[in-house]
Amino acid sequence: MDRRFVLPLALLIAFSACGRRGGQVLRGDAAPPFSLATLTGTVVRFPEDVAGRAVVIRFWASSCRFCEKEMKEIDPIASRLSGDGISMLAVNVGQDRDAVRSFVDRVNFHYSALLDEPAATARLYGVKGLPTTFFVLPNGRVQNRMVGELDASTFERMARELVSAGGGRR
Repeated sequence: MDRRFVLPLALLIAFSACGRRGGQVLRGDAAPPFSLATLTGTVVRFPEDVAGRAVVIRFWASSCRFCEKEMKEIDPIASRLSGDGISMLAVNVGQDRDAVRSFVDRVNFHYSALLDEPAATARLYGVKGLPTTFFVLPNGRVQNRMVGELDASTFERMARELVSAGGGRR
């Protein structure tokens, strides 16, 4: 088996054993808090560091065949939406700092890449496949959850729904 697929396959098997309601954080649920480091070592604490903002939390890995194209396409949208009070957090699942840095340098996206090397945060959210994206209102409730690839227009529509639901700049 190709080594690029061993880790994602192992993660999917491990995630399938997660706890509550099948281990999934669903629409209307409170998004669980977490603290993860960026590539520079700065720790991002959710929700404290994004208080008053809507947040898009994306779980990804460089081995995910859909993630690279998708992350390139949504980068300019994430930049535009930042002015509307939406923060983007890209949580890498199960990879070390060097692998994440290599991917970020190659893809050249500009939103925060967070390191979840032991996949603890992904398990907390019940992530069962990559990519998985959570759209979270400023009150900490999940507005929407999408498993799988999002095209740019769908991503933008769902992020703008956060603004329409009162999730924009406060």
